[in-house]
Amino acid sequence: MDDLRYLQGLIREGEHQQQDFKYRVEDARKLARSVSAFANTCGGRLLIGVRDDGCLCGVRSEEEIYMMHQAAYRYCRPEASIKFDTYHVQGRVIVIATVPKSDHRPVCAIDEDGRQRAFIRIDDENIVASPVHLCIWREEQSPKATTFTYGEAEQRLLSVLSDDASHTLNQLVRQTRLPRPKVITLLARLIRYGLISWQLDNHQFVFASNSL
Repeated sequence: MDDLRYLQGLIREGEHQQQDFKYRVEDARKLARSVSAFANTCGGRLLIGVRDDGCLCGVRSEEEIYMMHQAAYRYCRPEASIKFDTYHVQGRVIVIATVPKSDHRPVCAIDEDGRQRAFIRIDDENIVASPVHLCIWREEQSPKATTFTYGEAEQRLLSVLSDDASHTLNQLVRQTRLPRPKVITLLARLIRYGLISWQLDNHQFVFASNSL
Protein backbone atom coordinates (compact mmCIF):
# COMPACT_ATOMS: atom_id res chain seq x y z
CA MET A 1 0.00 0.00 0.00
CA ASP A 2 1.43 3.41 -0.90
CA ASP A 3 1.72 6.22 1.64
CA LEU A 4 -1.25 8.20 0.36
CA ARG A 5 -3.65 5.26 0.52
CA TYR A 6 -2.37 4.35 3.98
CA LEU A 7 -2.92 7.88 5.30
CA GLN A 8 -6.34 8.13 3.67
CA GLY A 9 -7.35 4.89 5.39
CA LEU A 10 -6.36 6.31 8.78
CA ILE A 11 -8.11 9.61 8.10
CA ARG A 12 -11.35 7.83 7.21
CA GLU A 13 -11.40 6.51 10.79
CA GLY A 14 -11.69 10.09 12.02
CA GLU A 15 -10.60 11.21 15.46
CA HIS A 16 -11.29 8.68 18.19
CA GLN A 17 -9.84 7.34 21.44
CA GLN A 18 -6.62 6.25 19.80
CA GLN A 19 -6.27 8.82 17.03
CA ASP A 20 -6.04 12.60 16.90
CA PHE A 21 -5.43 15.08 14.07
CA LYS A 22 -3.12 18.06 14.52
CA TYR A 23 -3.18 20.80 11.88
CA ARG A 24 -0.25 22.72 13.32
CA VAL A 25 2.20 22.34 16.19
CA GLU A 26 2.50 25.79 17.69
CA ASP A 27 2.96 24.90 21.36
CA ALA A 28 4.87 21.82 22.54
CA ARG A 29 3.17 22.03 25.93
CA LYS A 30 -0.29 21.68 24.39
CA LEU A 31 0.86 18.75 22.29
CA ALA A 32 2.20 17.15 25.49
CA ARG A 33 -1.40 16.89 26.74
CA SER A 34 -2.25 14.56 23.88
CA VAL A 35 0.91 12.54 24.50
CA SER A 36 -0.01 12.27 28.19
CA ALA A 37 -3.58 11.23 27.41
CA PHE A 38 -2.55 8.48 24.99
CA ALA A 39 0.20 7.20 27.30
CA ASN A 40 -2.19 7.04 30.27
CA THR A 41 -5.03 5.32 28.41
CA CYS A 42 -4.66 2.81 25.57
CA GLY A 43 -1.93 4.44 23.51
CA GLY A 44 -2.64 6.13 20.19
CA ARG A 45 -1.32 8.15 17.31
CA LEU A 46 -1.20 11.80 16.32
CA LEU A 47 -1.51 12.60 12.61
CA ILE A 48 0.40 15.86 12.39
CA GLY A 49 -0.18 18.02 9.35
CA VAL A 50 -3.82 16.92 9.03
CA ARG A 51 -6.77 19.27 9.53
CA ASP A 52 -9.81 18.34 11.61
CA ASP A 53 -11.73 17.75 8.37
CA GLY A 54 -9.07 15.25 7.23
CA CYS A 55 -7.44 17.53 4.67
CA LEU A 56 -3.70 16.97 4.22
CA CYS A 57 -1.97 20.29 4.85
CA GLY A 58 1.48 19.07 5.84
CA VAL A 59 4.04 20.03 8.44
CA ARG A 60 5.29 23.51 7.70
CA SER A 61 8.82 23.57 9.10
CA GLU A 62 11.57 21.81 10.99
CA GLU A 63 10.50 23.87 14.00
CA GLU A 64 7.26 21.89 14.21
CA ILE A 65 9.16 18.61 14.16
CA TYR A 66 11.43 19.95 16.91
CA MET A 67 8.39 20.85 19.04
CA MET A 68 7.00 17.32 18.62
CA HIS A 69 10.14 15.94 20.23
CA GLN A 70 9.97 18.61 22.93
CA ALA A 71 6.41 17.56 23.79
CA ALA A 72 7.45 13.99 24.58
CA TYR A 73 10.90 14.48 26.01
CA ARG A 74 10.81 17.87 27.73
CA TYR A 75 7.20 18.54 28.64
CA CYS A 76 6.17 15.05 29.81
CA ARG A 77 7.13 13.53 33.16
CA PRO A 78 8.26 10.83 33.04
CA GLU A 79 9.41 11.09 29.43
CA ALA A 80 6.90 9.43 27.16
CA SER A 81 7.87 6.80 24.63
CA ILE A 82 7.03 8.05 21.15
CA LYS A 83 7.88 6.97 17.60
CA PHE A 84 7.85 9.36 14.64
CA ASP A 85 7.18 8.21 11.08
CA THR A 86 7.39 10.67 8.20
CA TYR A 87 5.35 10.38 4.99
CA HIS A 88 5.78 12.44 1.80
CA VAL A 89 2.51 12.73 -0.10
CA GLN A 90 1.20 15.26 -2.59
CA GLY A 91 4.24 17.46 -1.99
CA ARG A 92 3.53 17.61 1.74
CA VAL A 93 5.16 16.11 4.81
CA ILE A 94 2.84 14.26 7.22
CA VAL A 95 4.19 12.97 10.53
CA ILE A 96 2.57 10.19 12.54
CA ALA A 97 3.59 10.23 16.20
CA THR A 98 2.75 6.89 17.80
CA VAL A 99 2.49 6.82 21.60
CA PRO A 100 2.25 3.43 23.36
CA LYS A 101 0.41 2.91 26.63
CA SER A 102 2.88 3.61 29.43
CA ASP A 103 3.90 1.04 32.02
CA HIS A 104 4.73 3.90 34.38
CA ARG A 105 1.55 5.90 34.76
CA PRO A 106 0.78 8.66 35.28
CA VAL A 107 2.59 10.42 32.48
CA CYS A 108 2.06 14.11 33.22
CA ALA A 109 2.15 17.11 30.90
CA ILE A 110 3.91 20.22 32.16
CA ASP A 111 1.94 23.43 31.62
CA GLU A 112 3.09 27.03 31.23
CA ASP A 113 3.31 27.48 35.01
CA GLY A 114 5.40 24.38 35.51
CA ARG A 115 2.52 22.37 36.99
CA GLN A 116 2.26 18.69 36.14
CA ARG A 117 -1.16 17.35 35.18
CA ALA A 118 -2.07 13.91 33.93
CA PHE A 119 -4.61 13.47 31.12
CA ILE A 120 -6.67 10.53 29.91
CA ARG A 121 -8.26 9.98 26.52
CA ILE A 122 -12.04 9.60 26.37
CA ASP A 123 -13.47 9.24 22.86
CA ASP A 124 -11.75 12.07 20.96
CA GLU A 125 -11.02 14.32 23.96
CA ASN A 126 -8.12 14.76 26.36
CA ILE A 127 -9.50 15.04 29.89
CA VAL A 128 -7.63 15.90 33.09
CA ALA A 129 -7.36 12.71 35.15
CA SER A 130 -9.28 12.65 38.42
CA PRO A 131 -7.65 12.07 41.83
CA VAL A 132 -9.15 8.58 41.68
CA HIS A 133 -7.27 7.80 38.45
CA LEU A 134 -4.03 8.99 40.04
CA CYS A 135 -4.67 6.70 42.99
CA ILE A 136 -5.48 3.75 40.72
CA TRP A 137 -2.14 4.18 38.95
CA ARG A 138 -0.33 4.29 42.31
CA GLU A 139 -2.20 1.15 43.39
CA GLU A 140 -1.14 -0.62 40.20
CA GLN A 141 2.46 -0.40 41.33
CA SER A 142 1.68 -2.85 44.13
CA PRO A 143 0.40 -6.44 43.74
CA LYS A 144 -3.36 -6.90 44.02
CA ALA A 145 -4.32 -9.02 47.03
CA THR A 146 -6.29 -12.19 46.34
CA THR A 147 -9.00 -11.15 48.81
CA PHE A 148 -10.70 -7.86 49.57
CA THR A 149 -11.36 -6.86 53.19
CA TYR A 150 -14.67 -5.17 53.97
CA GLY A 151 -14.20 -2.81 56.89
CA GLU A 152 -16.58 -0.19 58.20
CA ALA A 153 -15.41 2.43 55.71
CA GLU A 154 -15.80 0.06 52.76
CA GLN A 155 -19.26 -0.94 53.88
CA ARG A 156 -20.28 2.69 54.28
CA LEU A 157 -19.12 3.58 50.78
CA LEU A 158 -20.69 0.52 49.17
CA SER A 159 -23.95 1.23 50.98
CA VAL A 160 -24.14 4.68 49.39
CA LEU A 161 -23.22 3.23 45.99
CA SER A 162 -25.89 0.54 46.26
CA ASP A 163 -28.67 2.94 45.27
CA ASP A 164 -29.84 3.39 41.69
CA ALA A 165 -27.60 6.36 40.89
CA SER A 166 -24.13 7.52 39.99
CA HIS A 167 -22.23 9.76 42.36
CA THR A 168 -19.46 12.31 42.03
CA LEU A 169 -16.47 12.19 44.34
CA ASN A 170 -17.72 15.22 46.28
CA GLN A 171 -21.14 13.64 46.74
CA LEU A 172 -19.60 10.46 48.09
CA VAL A 173 -17.44 12.40 50.55
CA ARG A 174 -20.53 14.20 51.88
CA GLN A 175 -22.76 11.14 52.03
CA THR A 176 -20.25 8.77 53.61
CA ARG A 177 -18.79 11.41 55.95
CA LEU A 178 -15.40 9.91 55.33
CA PRO A 179 -12.23 11.96 54.72
CA ARG A 180 -11.74 12.80 51.05
CA PRO A 181 -8.36 10.99 50.76
CA LYS A 182 -9.97 7.88 52.26
CA VAL A 183 -12.83 7.94 49.74
CA ILE A 184 -10.35 8.36 46.86
CA THR A 185 -8.31 5.37 48.06
CA LEU A 186 -11.42 3.21 48.50
CA LEU A 187 -12.80 4.10 45.08
CA ALA A 188 -9.47 3.25 43.44
CA ARG A 189 -9.36 -0.10 45.23
CA LEU A 190 -12.97 -0.99 44.45
CA ILE A 191 -12.44 -0.13 40.77
CA ARG A 192 -9.37 -2.37 40.67
CA TYR A 193 -11.45 -5.24 42.05
CA GLY A 194 -14.23 -4.60 39.54
CA LEU A 195 -16.84 -3.80 42.20
CA ILE A 196 -17.58 -0.30 40.93
CA SER A 197 -17.04 1.57 37.66
CA TRP A 198 -16.55 5.15 36.56
CA GLN A 199 -17.61 7.23 33.58
CA LEU A 200 -17.53 10.83 32.44
CA ASP A 201 -20.97 12.40 32.66
CA ASN A 202 -21.54 16.05 31.77
CA HIS A 203 -17.85 16.87 32.28
CA GLN A 204 -17.77 15.17 35.69
CA PHE A 205 -16.43 11.78 36.73
CA VAL A 206 -19.13 9.71 38.40
CA PHE A 207 -19.02 6.33 40.12
CA ALA A 208 -21.59 3.54 40.39
CA SER A 209 -21.84 -0.02 41.70
CA ASN A 210 -21.35 -2.77 39.14
CA SER A 211 -24.10 -4.76 40.82
CA LEU A 212 -26.77 -2.43 39.43
